[in-house]
Amino acid sequence: MSVKTFPLSKQALEALTERYPTPFYLYDEDAIRRNGAAILKAFSIFPSFKQHYAVKALPNPFILKILADMGFGADCSSLPELLLADMAGMKGEDLMFTSNETPAREYRKALELGAAINLDDYTHIEFLKRTARIPALISCRYNPGPLKEGNAIIGKPEEAKYGFTREQLFAGFALLRDNGASRFALHTMVASNELNPEYHIETARILFELAVELQERIGIRLEFVNLGGGVGIPYRLDQEAVDYTCLAAGIRKAYDAIILPAGLDPLGIHTEWGRVITGPYGWLVSRAIHRKSIYREYIGLDACMADLMRPALYGAYHHITIPGKETAPLTEICDVVGSLCENNDKFAVQRRLPSINTGEAGDYGEAGDLAVIHDAGAHGRAMGFNYNGKLRCGELLLRPDGSICLIRRPETIDDYFATLDREALKTFS
Repeated sequence: MSVKTFPLSKQALEALTERYPTPFYLYDEDAIRRNGAAILKAFSIFPSFKQHYAVKALPNPFILKILADMGFGADCSSLPELLLADMAGMKGEDLMFTSNETPAREYRKALELGAAINLDDYTHIEFLKRTARIPALISCRYNPGPLKEGNAIIGKPEEAKYGFTREQLFAGFALLRDNGASRFALHTMVASNELNPEYHIETARILFELAVELQERIGIRLEFVNLGGGVGIPYRLDQEAVDYTCLAAGIRKAYDAIILPAGLDPLGIHTEWGRVITGPYGWLVSRAIHRKSIYREYIGLDACMADLMRPALYGAYHHITIPGKETAPLTEICDVVGSLCENNDKFAVQRRLPSINTGEAGDYGEAGDLAVIHDAGAHGRAMGFNYNGKLRCGELLLRPDGSICLIRRPETIDDYFATLDREALKTFS
């Protein structure tokens, strides 16, 4: 059973909203650091371990600098993500470039930065050779197809657009070696938000067995395997967090059974976790501003799907608490919604919550209750958009000393109009 907490009291949060109006994201630096330290400790049982944070989860260089300070690298899937990680101090092979349908200019920039290239497709070998170069270190992404079950978010591996087939891997590594590569790595990513440790242990076992077969069939010895991401977090109260120590021990057992007898020790273990690193330590803070009573009850927030789209996109659950009413009776059943002109702009559907004040019944200017949406520290602000002319909210960081740092200001109307050629518009007819 998970427990949902928020690092500020109602009084402290209300005071914060006087400086930074809602909605905004708040992240807890100290909690992120403690979580990262626990991961590093659990995986210290391997000869070498490297965690590359999935930048797509929370692409903010302030957060990336915290992770770089802990020794983490970055997993990047685009040119801007590479530049953000480099800006945060992640250099060279701390950067994994795992993209798909990649433009040549992005491969060239990744090579310029010294990033480890993780190829997504067999045909990209020739494309990389022709448009840039084959580097010494190269990784290939494996898609196990029907050999491995996926999950609801990422789908079945055989239906996914990612990765090499099994036979393409053997041909691909041989071709890369023949074209100058001398250091090799293997990667896979077959699930998202998976809480079952056995799923991830099985993934490791598949890669370890492939490592042995690559050595036996074509003489390729891997420098490391990248187990990908996909470790989940307990969004729901009845879910349990993944135990890092048990997970690492299970992977180590498979390592000892497969890698040691094959003489492939030491083999590096890499991961590209994002959600589990920052997800539980970020919150979307909003305010209740309207109530609507028709065929069901609605509570309208000043945030919307443009700020957090996971519930609309996946039907994802995010726990909601009302500061000051955490232990109050759950007397309302309502949909919690935003102002976007889309009917799926809902943070919660038929959710039991305490009685919520929207401020409408009071004098003009009375503030409604604040609402805290939990587990929004990954794939939250990162997935924001501007449909309906909505402006994405800002991001705040709670530092270990209790101070608050603005790490991304809210967007403005000027930002929204910035890419328009307004001078040309004046003479357009």
